[in-house]
Amino acid sequence: MSVKFGPEYVRALAPYQGGKPIAEVAREFGLDPAGIVKLASNENPLGMPASARAAMQEAVADIGRYPDSNGFELKAAITAKHNVPADWITLGNGSNDILELAAHAFVQPGQSVIYSKYGFLVYALATQAAGARAIEVPARDYGHDLDAMAGAIADDTRLVYIANPNNPTGTFVPGAQLEAFLQKVPAHVVVVLDEAYTDYIPAEARYDSIAWVAKYPNLLVSRTLSKAYGLAGLRIGYAVGQAGVTDLLNRIRQPFNVNSLAQAAAVAALADAQFLAQSAQLNADGYRQLTQAFDAMGLQFLPSFGNFVMVKVGEDDGAGARVNLALLKKGVIVRPLANYGLPQWLRITIGLPEENQAFLEALKAALKEK
Repeated sequence: MSVKFGPEYVRALAPYQGGKPIAEVAREFGLDPAGIVKLASNENPLGMPASARAAMQEAVADIGRYPDSNGFELKAAITAKHNVPADWITLGNGSNDILELAAHAFVQPGQSVIYSKYGFLVYALATQAAGARAIEVPARDYGHDLDAMAGAIADDTRLVYIANPNNPTGTFVPGAQLEAFLQKVPAHVVVVLDEAYTDYIPAEARYDSIAWVAKYPNLLVSRTLSKAYGLAGLRIGYAVGQAGVTDLLNRIRQPFNVNSLAQAAAVAALADAQFLAQSAQLNADGYRQLTQAFDAMGLQFLPSFGNFVMVKVGEDDGAGARVNLALLKKGVIVRPLANYGLPQWLRITIGLPEENQAFLEALKAALKEK
């Protein structure tokens, strides 16, 4: 008889599947990697800023030593950016690390965690990995129904995840609605506000979630440098919350969870306002390029506040997989969404103008195929 190791809730986990790498698609379909367009993982098409590259290269000289476990310089940069105390900051190996740390820090096995249908898949994975009970609240127009989420809070609820903007749908909750929700949440329930895509929000829709942290001791705001700042491969994120929250996160995080190169690059990137503005402008232009084409093609898409657009490519449940395969054969990588319960949809990362155009041409051809 075979021995089963670990708890059942861990064995039942389905590992997170990221977007297909370019090299894998090249091998699978016999394509030249140089000609493949990847619009699957919400990466910044500009790559990393030159300022961050230079800082990282300088940090290489000291790579034989362990990184600063407390991230003094990086926390100082975050403190300067957001005007918060250093002990309100937790550094993460990407913001994904923060999301998982929160589940382990605040939830005991059997207690409940709330998140929205069509929310980021990591919320469900982190909940299950902690042995917690998931409360998935039905979406409203593919986005968060905050009234329903507030009503779903149970006696044993200890954590709520909210993504704003949301991945993969791109939906957005105005700041006033978010703060009204925070006012309804019991003080012992931690709210993780996942703002991985906040730098793409138009100026007129912005709100100051960091300022809310001073008002709500149970709020944890999560940010990343993987998107607009172009540091996805370095895995660097951070969270801001009052010391009573971040102290617990820092007790369980790995002591060297953010490497030296990532810390150096992040300090430089946070100060590079020009690169951030360039990224936002490129994204806005690309959004118009894609959505105008979708309108011309008669395709339904969801308005998005992130660096991606979700588009419906057919009416049958095999549409997403079918069109995705056709695109892969043409050297275009996008993200199918069947694992989110959206088998008719694809998520398209906004790329460079020529990458967007290559995708659109491939999509037109793919939609004609049976």
